Amino acid sequence: MQESRYLKVNADNIQKLMSVPVLKEFDTKDISELLRRSKIRKYEAKELIIKEGDSDSFLYFLLSGKVRIAKEGKELATLKRSGDIFGEIGVLGHADRSASVYAESDTVCLTTDADQINKISGKDQVAFCYLLYRVFAEALAERLRITSEELVKARQEIEQFRTIHSGPNATRTANPNSPVSVSVIR
Repeated sequence: MQESRYLKVNADNIQKLMSVPVLKEFDTKDISELLRRSKIRKYEAKELIIKEGDSDSFLYFLLSGKVRIAKEGKELATLKRSGDIFGEIGVLGHADRSASVYAESDTVCLTTDADQINKISGKDQVAFCYLLYRVFAEALAERLRITSEELVKARQEIEQFRTIHSGPNATRTANPNSPVSVSVIR
């Protein structure tokens, strides 16, 4: 990993960040605050970015490249859109990292130490946090929508499996939404 120093607030950096879709809601003042508290990190393909179980306060905005999110070695998602965020769950809950994140290609991220946000004063902190949490909420809502779709599909596949494999002597028991609710009478 290569890491820059904290970024300088200048017109060029502000314009670059304002072109990131998820940051378009931020005004110049808020982008300036984000810049002061952020660094650019560059990762090579296959490099570990976040290790499951570690503890830190960094939030990542994907600027370019592609990352894979995995829990206990199983892939959960791939992010590849400029502005995709990751690391927010650890920041929100002040908890250990719930998954690992790997660069799948050469990847560039804007990395913000969420602990630095506490150094913003008064109303500026409230306004900045509002925008940041709104970004979190939008990202989490999108992930919840995708997860819900996957759950519905999985339940349909389970029901199809039950129908195919239950035979004429099978009866349903317990909760029909439970993944194990078919018993065979012999």
